[in-house]
Amino acid sequence: MNDEQLLRYSRQIMLPEIDAAGQQKLGDATALIIGLGGLGSPASMYLASAGVGELVIVDYDKVDLSNLQRQILHGTADIGRTKIDSAGETLAAINPDTRIVSLDHKLDREELEAAVKQADVVLDCCDNFDTRFAINSACVLHKKPLISGAAIRFEAQFSVFDTRMEESPCYRCLYGDNADVEQTCTANGVIAPLLGIIGSMQALEAMKLIMGIGQSMVGKLLLFDALSMEFHQAKLNRDPHCPVCAAR
Repeated sequence: MNDEQLLRYSRQIMLPEIDAAGQQKLGDATALIIGLGGLGSPASMYLASAGVGELVIVDYDKVDLSNLQRQILHGTADIGRTKIDSAGETLAAINPDTRIVSLDHKLDREELEAAVKQADVVLDCCDNFDTRFAINSACVLHKKPLISGAAIRFEAQFSVFDTRMEESPCYRCLYGDNADVEQTCTANGVIAPLLGIIGSMQALEAMKLIMGIGQSMVGKLLLFDALSMEFHQAKLNRDPHCPVCAAR
């Protein structure tokens, strides 16, 4: 690291759990972020500002006026632009040291698996179960840690799935074939700061995994009620009959 980088990341480097070695791990890492909306916005911004070396960002939508209430990567002037272009510009302004790789189309299975294989951590910041299931399958196949967040109305959930660990469940262990695919922010609404809280937690957990510090959320499901400001943590076990990870 040069003198400018040492100064930029000084508040992290002074933490004994991180130090220069941990910062170097961040700089050498690749994070795959799928979805640049309410969750992907804070997650990508914090990972860029923290010094993650490469962010692979995936989104094929355009910025709409209704996005701006919560998707803080984008501004009024970005309406009509692709989220990839808007996000890339914002992230580059935050930290020019972070390399941004932009994928501006819906990834087919082979493309998704290739992107997951190259990543050190994967952040699921999308808003539909079909995509979440596909991301999970690719992460199980290539044994990559998956950091999952979701928020709707005033409720949110958060967990980490890391099938490098024998005891870890996968996302499909949490949701079987009867998942309610209609539960989206578009149909039900969401309060804006809730997405910032969960997206920031995704970034934090990604950094911990990259640096190998602290305790991860593997095997735990965190539930948050914003109206009562209550957190609840539940144990999440592997499903021995899971169609995705049971045979690993």
